[in-house]
Amino acid sequence: MKKIYSPDRSEWNRILERPTQTVADIEQTVEAIFKEVRANGDATLRKYTEKFDGVVLENIVVSKEEIAAANTLVSEDLKSAIQLAKKNIEVFHRAQKTQRVSVETANGVQCWQEKRPIQKVGLYIPGGTAPLFSTILMLAVPATIAGCEELILCSPPNKEGKINPAILYTANLCGVTKIFKSGGIQAIASMTFGTESIPQVYKIFGPGNQFVTVAKQIATKHGISIDMPAGPSELLVLADDSAKAAFVASDLLSQAEHGVDSQVILVSTSKDMIDAVEKEVEKQLQKLPRKEIAEKAIANSKLIYVEDDRTANDLINTYGPEHYIVCVENEGFFVDNIKNAGSVFIGNYTPESAGDYASGTNHTLPTNGYAKQYSGVNLDSFMKSMTFQKISEAGIKEIGAAIEIMAEAEGLQAHKNAVTLRLNSLNNE
Repeated sequence: MKKIYSPDRSEWNRILERPTQTVADIEQTVEAIFKEVRANGDATLRKYTEKFDGVVLENIVVSKEEIAAANTLVSEDLKSAIQLAKKNIEVFHRAQKTQRVSVETANGVQCWQEKRPIQKVGLYIPGGTAPLFSTILMLAVPATIAGCEELILCSPPNKEGKINPAILYTANLCGVTKIFKSGGIQAIASMTFGTESIPQVYKIFGPGNQFVTVAKQIATKHGISIDMPAGPSELLVLADDSAKAAFVASDLLSQAEHGVDSQVILVSTSKDMIDAVEKEVEKQLQKLPRKEIAEKAIANSKLIYVEDDRTANDLINTYGPEHYIVCVENEGFFVDNIKNAGSVFIGNYTPESAGDYASGTNHTLPTNGYAKQYSGVNLDSFMKSMTFQKISEAGIKEIGAAIEIMAEAEGLQAHKNAVTLRLNSLNNE
């Protein structure tokens, strides 16, 4: 890991760059596959599944028999763990429900807001080096609580043409209505346009590699909403001498093992802590099954020393981490002053992996600095806020003249007339 001491503020943006390609670098590839999927549907999905996943599929639809078989392949211990996580995620997301907001803005003018579910949502679940069945919990559970009618799930198959049984078990448990063997750019394209097998959806959720991230952004050009441009995973840990170096190192490595383009950063006001964490990372790294992946991610990562808390907080807000662990004595200052972060984990005994799996918060979070303007997935992500209004005779008299004056000032005579006709009607009664 690269050590950086007391960097000048003018250097922060360069130091904090993510190891990702820009949209422009891979947009051409994405656009070409989108065009093909739109024109040829399932045939294109099979073509790219063979090319990228190494398997020829006759049918991309997951059958009821495959789901039933998956149920027998998942251990009882894992089923219990998934069910516990599901319960906690349900508790946290149900608590996010809000009642109708209603107010009389003026005499006789009643306005209110209600939330309605998005009818059709698409869930993208990575299934390559790490089959992320936990992401199904994070997406399907709030979608079900919100009342979404159709939950479409796409995930890439393995070389035997199968989807990991834990993914199928969790999807079935969480009320996913249809599951398809399709991954990467082509899966996002299929949910954008619809194919012979895969229905078009209104909003697409889920993390993925840089190609999936750009594909989701391209989907928005075609009238499809997305949760956020969530790309390669990232973590920033803030630690001082009150932290445990072994814990900090384990958190850094837990994100580094996600993929070679993941990024982890330690910010500290203690040079001793930086040295101790560096040694612990090397020690723990040797024992990881995904050592090769983690090593490459660690090469993109940094240990940054700053001299005081205020500088540390400014630097962290400049970065806007997806995951942010606060492990310092003065935790209140940092918790109160963080402005840009996807999810915050506080204290020595709050590992980021708790949020990934079972604490109840959502792990689908903004990456690549998007925490500065995006929220992580929550119950409202699956809903739309609709406004309503009802104006009585007294109400149109109350606000009518103001509407007429404003409409005329903007040169919109028909807008004015819509009010004038009503007011004249009331005056002639």
